[in-house]
Amino acid sequence: MEDTCGVSKPIISRGEAISLLRRYVSDERYIKHMIAVEAVMRGLASRLGEDEDLWGLTGLLHDIDYTIVRGDLDRHGLESSRILEGILPQEALEAIKAHNYEHTGVNPDSRLSKALIAADAISGLIVAVALVMPHKKLEEVKVNSVMSKFKSKDFARGVDRSRILFCEKLGLKLEEFIDISLQSMKNIAGELGL
Repeated sequence: MEDTCGVSKPIISRGEAISLLRRYVSDERYIKHMIAVEAVMRGLASRLGEDEDLWGLTGLLHDIDYTIVRGDLDRHGLESSRILEGILPQEALEAIKAHNYEHTGVNPDSRLSKALIAADAISGLIVAVALVMPHKKLEEVKVNSVMSKFKSKDFARGVDRSRILFCEKLGLKLEEFIDISLQSMKNIAGELGL
């Protein structure tokens, strides 16, 4: 849908999005991952002057096909886009397909898609850093801790650092991006159980 200024708006509320997400994904860890990505996307949208609801919902629903594709990366993102057709605007659907560009062939050309790639990856690194803290809480995590772990190739090997560096394509330095992401996730620490 478009508002009077011609800007695409989501046609689903956050509550409806959470209900939809829970209908498709039962793994609570994955739901928390998507909520973390949503928080980072909202923080980025705020910093970059973008639509926080659109960016947040794109982050929240980007992996809605997790259970359906069962690790089939060639379908991941494409199935999410199919499920969300008519629910999110086209720019969000394209970003969701592009967040798995290596397998979908959809290039991450928009700010939204670049942000989603970076947010998806940084959320995993921040959670991994929190889990090695004495109390396993986000409140214990500092930007310099995440920067240090970013540089350590042996830490959280599944987190692709090159995807985190997509933040630079948004005009953000890594340290600033980590700060935005960390603060965004700390704001919802209770919802994440961290």
